[in-house]
Amino acid sequence: MGPLEAGVLLLLCLLFPLLLSSFKMYKKIVQLPPGPTPWLFLGNILQKNVFPLYTFYPKLVEKYGPIFTIWMGPNPAIVLCGYEVIKDAMVNHAEVFGGRYTIPITDRVYKAQGMRTKDDTKWRELRRFTLSTLRDFGMGKKTMSERVQEEACCLVKDITASVQGNKFDLSKSITNAASNVICSVLLGRRFDYQDEMFKGHLHIVTQLMSLFVSYSGMLLSCFPPMMDCLPGPHKKVFADCKGLQAHFREEMESHKLTLDPENPRDYIDCFLIKLEKEKNSPGTWYGKEDLVMCVFELFLASTLTTSHSLLFAIFMMARFPDIQAKVQEEINEVIHTNRVPGMEDRVRMPFTNAVIHEILRYLKASNDNFPHSTTCCVEFRGFTIPKGTAIIPSFTSVNFDPLHWETPEEFNPAHFLDNKGQFKKNNAFMAFGAGKRACPGEVLARMELFIFFSTLLQSLRFQLVEEVTDTDPLSLFIKYTNKGQILPIQAIKR
Repeated sequence: MGPLEAGVLLLLCLLFPLLLSSFKMYKKIVQLPPGPTPWLFLGNILQKNVFPLYTFYPKLVEKYGPIFTIWMGPNPAIVLCGYEVIKDAMVNHAEVFGGRYTIPITDRVYKAQGMRTKDDTKWRELRRFTLSTLRDFGMGKKTMSERVQEEACCLVKDITASVQGNKFDLSKSITNAASNVICSVLLGRRFDYQDEMFKGHLHIVTQLMSLFVSYSGMLLSCFPPMMDCLPGPHKKVFADCKGLQAHFREEMESHKLTLDPENPRDYIDCFLIKLEKEKNSPGTWYGKEDLVMCVFELFLASTLTTSHSLLFAIFMMARFPDIQAKVQEEINEVIHTNRVPGMEDRVRMPFTNAVIHEILRYLKASNDNFPHSTTCCVEFRGFTIPKGTAIIPSFTSVNFDPLHWETPEEFNPAHFLDNKGQFKKNNAFMAFGAGKRACPGEVLARMELFIFFSTLLQSLRFQLVEEVTDTDPLSLFIKYTNKGQILPIQAIKR
């Protein structure tokens, strides 16, 4: 065989798997809901007007309807939009649409352990245990509300002491505070905002999330073999995550030495007690590595979601000073200045409660990036969806559904107020997801947001220090945060 024939044979060997994958991909297209035509190998991930979904879903719905298919490389994902469709899937058919979809990046980080297990029975048990523990706010000598109140005071003190000049990076202080709350639950203690180890841990968390939502992260998820073959920042992120998990492993061993089964101090203690009780049970779901990965996941999720929501809340108050003034007026009437706001105040502060809910509704959700999967083949609203298909419920489309919100594109706290100015619920509010895989930390997140937000506005006034010409505050916020820029906000002591 000559060099030319050998070269042709090698080329065919390389192209055959790609051609076979593409054939299977286009064969599936005719069997799934309609959607934008995918490119060969890459699907829709690099196409304009598809990603990010929270921006382009309205045009896709207009063209293809509320159920459509997008392609993450050679893998299809069915997107569900609108309150009626998502409620039908996530609530009425919770078991069918509540499967865990395998994401290569999370597989690499979690090794399918903890609540990232592929075993649905084990996932149910660990989630149940975690929800129960998070609801038990009396794990130590302080209630959970008291822990959040103390951290809120530390946050106000840090901001007040750090403000110099017109700009101050609120994001770092807010991230520190949000992370300290979950650290008090998981580890039984908080960290000083200047602690170098603590700052290093938070940097790892932000880098991992940046990888998740980046185009390079999407490519890595679509083509897992690339993770090992190609150099890039993802390798350092994975190595750093291993280092953080090793730290939680050390925390676990340290907790063992001082564990009192009658007086658990935190989540790790509760898990260790459960692990000891279950150690002789056949097929137990509790293991040491499951504890490490549960702690890692809770630390990651709680730190990022709460800090991002709170930072957006402060930005919106600076952007809408009239709404900020009305919140502060209510705080003055109900709480005054002689004590820290508590959860018992929320029922007497309907406007503040409505503002927080509207902030969460208006902040287009990052949880649109994490698919579910079908647990069996299902006929759903005229489509046959195979078992194991990725499902992306666009909760942003629910929170902006024009059929359920009077002015969905406007920031309007009246969405959550009745004619008498009292707080009212809206079933189309799904900021924390819905169904069996709704956010397990919702109760804690709501508590943090109310106490942090109220305490900050009790002591400080926030204003923009640059002229804003962008009429869409959310786009402006995303522009600053995605580029890692300091938000143009000034904090002034009241």
